[in-house]
Amino acid sequence: MKIIRKINLSVVILFLTIFSLGVIYPLVYVVSAAFSPGNSIASLNIIPFADGFTTQHFVHLFTNTKYLTWFRNTLIIATSTSALTILVASLGAYVFSRFHFAVKKGMMLTMLILQIFPSFVGMIAIYVILLRIGGLDQLWGLVLVYLAGNIPYNTWMVKSYIDTISKSLDESARIDGANHLTIFWKIILPIARPIIIFLGISSFTAPWMDFIFPKMVLRSADKQTLALGLFSFVTDKKNEFTTFAAGSLLVAIPFIIFFIISQKTMVTSFGGAAVKE
Repeated sequence: MKIIRKINLSVVILFLTIFSLGVIYPLVYVVSAAFSPGNSIASLNIIPFADGFTTQHFVHLFTNTKYLTWFRNTLIIATSTSALTILVASLGAYVFSRFHFAVKKGMMLTMLILQIFPSFVGMIAIYVILLRIGGLDQLWGLVLVYLAGNIPYNTWMVKSYIDTISKSLDESARIDGANHLTIFWKIILPIARPIIIFLGISSFTAPWMDFIFPKMVLRSADKQTLALGLFSFVTDKKNEFTTFAAGSLLVAIPFIIFFIISQKTMVTSFGGAAVKE
């Protein structure tokens, strides 16, 4: 029995080791490529950091490209989308959770049906609408696209969470003279902090490296995002994989730091979440 257990343990350890290497190697390879001399992926050694060490690709990014402009545009789009999604989805969720009106079920069902269809189905309609309102090649036009796509599912998600918050808290606040806006801002939002933080993270990550919609909406070089700018390094006409790797690495570092900080806050928030009815 001991021999069989040792064999099983060895097989499991071997499988997990191979699986881990398969996941980690591409990440290490990209980091290695960012600091390796040369440009083409074909010139890189399959052994990470075997070609030497250089920072010329990072210098090239900041001196010969519009990387900082791409980063600024992406940050504006992602931050604006996250903030507006939190505002609109949480307000809508509060209304659907606490108010009763004639078309409530119909509107909720409509949002659920809209969420079933992928966003690519409406790309032509989105393009025409942005063309009519002057939103093409504008950062705010892209924010509108992301915001519209985020509202249905996120409203449902936040509503489900608000439904678990005791309505007796609302009633106590109304007895003390609080209006609905005060109840929403000072009672519901603090209690719903875990789902709000999750909503902020998820709505920030989606546009951070999206390629399809920026490619459709944005045209001029000064309005490009990180995804469009980095992709320009690895097209048919250019093969600057090491520069692409350097740019990708710079994108990942602040984003990972943000995610770690937000994740810690989110776990803390879940630990202090409120009472269910």
